Amino acid sequence: MSSPSKRREMDLMKLMMSDYKVEMVNDGMQEFFVEFRGPTESIYQGGVWKVRVELPDAYPYKSPSIGFVNKIYHPNVDEMSGSVCLDVINQTWSPMFGEITLVLVIISTDLVNVFEVFLPQLLLYPNPSDPLNGEAAALMMRDRSAYEQKVKEYCEKYAKPEDAGVTPEDKSSDEELSEDEDDSGDDAILGNPDP
Repeated sequence: MSSPSKRREMDLMKLMMSDYKVEMVNDGMQEFFVEFRGPTESIYQGGVWKVRVELPDAYPYKSPSIGFVNKIYHPNVDEMSGSVCLDVINQTWSPMFGEITLVLVIISTDLVNVFEVFLPQLLLYPNPSDPLNGEAAALMMRDRSAYEQKVKEYCEKYAKPEDAGVTPEDKSSDEELSEDEDDSGDDAILGNPDP
């Protein structure tokens, strides 16, 4: 890539062409929102968050700023602002397309991987020794089951699709098709039996 602005454009285009819903802020390419779903088979499963991403002028040489818009209970996410711990982002961010190691996963650092690898890994493997939410970190270390219950409560209370700005018409065509099939019933297809 010949310039940071072209890299920004390319990374943003890859993210927009992926399965993530991206909502731009204004006409610039510096700030946008992404719909993010909690990892399956985790305590965050079923949660839907609107994540704010801000690309600094020095992107990709400087990591993006990432924050959850709707509340999430996590040791490395500030409960009030939704900001993700910068130390965590900066430890894994590299401006190169080369490979880096993140919790035993090899990734090439770009915006798609923020949502496919970085955020799922952050939710699956919180680091209570470097907290932004001291209460969550302390509870996690003191009583893991109480921590997990509180995460689930936050998901139910603050991370429903409507909390992330997802509306019913935002469903994928596959979801709509399966709902239509469920509503039609087998009787309409099979007809009446012969006497």
